[in-house]
Amino acid sequence: MIVPDRLRRWLTGPGSDPSVRARYWTDVEGVPATDPRVRTARREIGRRGWAAWLLDDQFPDGHWHTPGTSGPELFRPRYIATFWPFLVVSDLGGTKEDPRIRRAAELILRRFDQRKAGEEPLDYRPRGRTREVCVPGMAARALLRVGYGDHPAVRRTIDWIVRVQLPDGGWNDGPAKHGSLDGWKPLEALAEIPIEQRDESVRRAIDRGAKFFLERRLMREGPRRYPPWFRIHYPNHYYYDILVGLRTLARLGYAGDLRMVPALRWLRRKRAADGTWSLDASHPDVDATGARDPFEGFEYPIVLEPAGVPSRWATVEALSVLSQVAASRTGGVETSPRS
Repeated sequence: MIVPDRLRRWLTGPGSDPSVRARYWTDVEGVPATDPRVRTARREIGRRGWAAWLLDDQFPDGHWHTPGTSGPELFRPRYIATFWPFLVVSDLGGTKEDPRIRRAAELILRRFDQRKAGEEPLDYRPRGRTREVCVPGMAARALLRVGYGDHPAVRRTIDWIVRVQLPDGGWNDGPAKHGSLDGWKPLEALAEIPIEQRDESVRRAIDRGAKFFLERRLMREGPRRYPPWFRIHYPNHYYYDILVGLRTLARLGYAGDLRMVPALRWLRRKRAADGTWSLDASHPDVDATGARDPFEGFEYPIVLEPAGVPSRWATVEALSVLSQVAASRTGGVETSPRS
């Protein structure tokens, strides 16, 4: 995939965030992790830029804002309590090699680990309540990203995610008997498991989950279009948008599937003339005008980049998807390797 020099410099030059630089080199240009450019960028994550800004606000024991004595104090208030900045730091490429990230991860593991007959997933809610996939999915995704894939609680959460997958192949919160595109968190958690570590049950869950999303073209659910899915925003936290779906399905090996085409058309239409993408909302509850979603109540957003202007994060996310689409092509034609 050809990226103009001007755009490459914008994404990888001195003014960019090290998280963006690392993502660009590995996910857009396919540079190996051993390349000096990648290694330099990854060393800077947590020392400079967005991750450093978040970690500088962390307390010595690993929490942010509300120390608490139980799980809920790591979850509320949204989105400044410990769980939420930890999610963002994991998105940005932080790992447990950084002692600050390790302390946060182990704090979450201690407070969210509620074993019951060896089956309970990671969650902040009291055990025995009806489980929702949202928090276990997000917790597993973040902990896998920072390097806790071998932890028993993470493995148990993955087993639970596979077990509660619905008959139609999707996931949903609460007692719903059908899946939803908003139930994307478990599928993205499964995408974080290295291919060689996926057992048959995980592979089967991925195939069924991908089919659920692809049959809906990553955007179609119900008789009416749902506007929030058609905007690009970050941090995502637990909110879905079409770019989230594209990223997840592309990482799972479906970049060349023809059912991705409508979502890819949407993504290309969102691209500005200068080759960049902007955030439509810098936070899921706040649109580009600064208006809040009246149904969400008062929240404390984490804002890395303003909405309505070229976004390095949105641009590298979009380019990484398009790079995987380009790599999936055979003879210039997008293929459908799986059904």
